[in-house]
Amino acid sequence: MKKLLTGVTALTIGASMLFATSVSAHTVKSGDTMYNIASQNNMSLDELVALNPQINDPAVISIGEQINTDGNSGSSESSSNETDTSSESSSAADTSSSVDITASEQAMLERLVTAEAQGEPYSGKVAVAEVVLNRVEAGEFPNSVSAVIHQPGQFDPVRNGSINNAATSQSAQAVEEALGGSSYAGNALFFYNPHIATNRWLDTLATETVIGQHTFKQ
Repeated sequence: MKKLLTGVTALTIGASMLFATSVSAHTVKSGDTMYNIASQNNMSLDELVALNPQINDPAVISIGEQINTDGNSGSSESSSNETDTSSESSSAADTSSSVDITASEQAMLERLVTAEAQGEPYSGKVAVAEVVLNRVEAGEFPNSVSAVIHQPGQFDPVRNGSINNAATSQSAQAVEEALGGSSYAGNALFFYNPHIATNRWLDTLATETVIGQHTFKQ
């Protein structure tokens, strides 16, 4: 019985090693982020996260950690129809935000995300940036990032001055992802913390999603 068990174990280990060598992986180095690794491998952050279910928070990775970057599991199916593959590629390329944004506006948005989403998970930071971009694209709001952020009565950090504090690197990364076409917040045009909010009108709006302490509303 022991010999049989040992043989099965060896077979399992051998199969595991074979699988491991067939999967492309990136070894995390100093300065690496999941967003940068995804960009280097021509995939979105969502796709990279989906390939690495062992990672609980995409904003927290460790030097030396192995990140699976093999996004070609469906390559044989894709290669069977070259026209469909090129069509999907062009669709993926068109998912980036269509909002025109200047360098100063991007820096402003990074500071707003830092102030509004301090203590929130990374996905919540991306979602806050998405709300601003959604407003720019919506007809009932101003049509620039700067005007949306400074629209009277909209964002507490503008009123209390905390928008002038330096942005964190994680918030800058979150803004980059939002500009790349992420959709954590869906079509949300508002977000708030229902536990401390005084404007109960937001409760009447349709909920897109809840991330951390923030509820995102259409």
